[in-house]
Amino acid sequence: MDSAQLETFAAVVREGSFDAAARALNVTPSAVSQRIKALEEAVGQVLVRRVKPCQATEAGEPLLRLAGQLALLEREALGAAHGAQGAAWTRAAIVVNADSLATWFMPALAALPPELRLMFDVHQDDQDYSADLLRSGTVMAAVTSQHVPVQGCRVQRLGAMDYIAVAAPAFHDAWFAGGVTGEALAVAPTVLLNRKDQLQHRFMRTVTRRELDPPIHYIPAVAAFDEAIRLGLGWALVPERFAGPDLAAGRYRELVPGRRVSVPLYWQHWRLESVVLTALTDAVRTTAAAALS
Repeated sequence: MDSAQLETFAAVVREGSFDAAARALNVTPSAVSQRIKALEEAVGQVLVRRVKPCQATEAGEPLLRLAGQLALLEREALGAAHGAQGAAWTRAAIVVNADSLATWFMPALAALPPELRLMFDVHQDDQDYSADLLRSGTVMAAVTSQHVPVQGCRVQRLGAMDYIAVAAPAFHDAWFAGGVTGEALAVAPTVLLNRKDQLQHRFMRTVTRRELDPPIHYIPAVAAFDEAIRLGLGWALVPERFAGPDLAAGRYRELVPGRRVSVPLYWQHWRLESVVLTALTDAVRTTAAAALS
């Protein structure tokens, strides 16, 4: 396949539009359109869904992954030929769940050697859905709860993140004075990161063996999510390892002492013999080993 066409296709999906891809590649929008048209004619399939932002079609997803893999291997080969000083910067696209991103994951990126010249493009998604971006070819690696490898990828267990259910003391006294019962959980407001977040419902099922539908606040940022709990908007699950200071200071009170929800996490990445992927995997596994159970 024409490498310029593949590069252009990847740029359209990454940047979200033909015009933005043209700016990123320093070519005209007409040239972008011609390359995409030629690639679609060669494949015999529509590869780009012309929406805002542009998306790869199901037929385009394998080519998007191929474009990213070829770009990575090409940069590594040129870097080896030119030496470290002449190596181009490599964009490393990764998807991580919110709690990992807010707690242990960033030190893994900081541990990577600067001579790799990496530009990180970090996406955030729920651990139950993050592998979808790997499957579509948008990212090269993912922290995910899915242990079955995506086609063309390797999977390695990182450990588990343990969660406890907490609330502000005043909220706990107001809503759970009679105990953490099914009746109380059905009416007490809870806090979720987004509509993909199912941890609170999983906890309620372990306590009551029932499906409950309590009032829900959606707070889509980890810092604001934690603040919402402290301010008494609702109860929620937070990583046990990082709840200690708030529990010790009395800002949190545990709903059911000793009850944990454990979420296993895995590292999935392209099945490539790549210096970047090897270094990234080593750093992520080392950091996770110290942070996860």
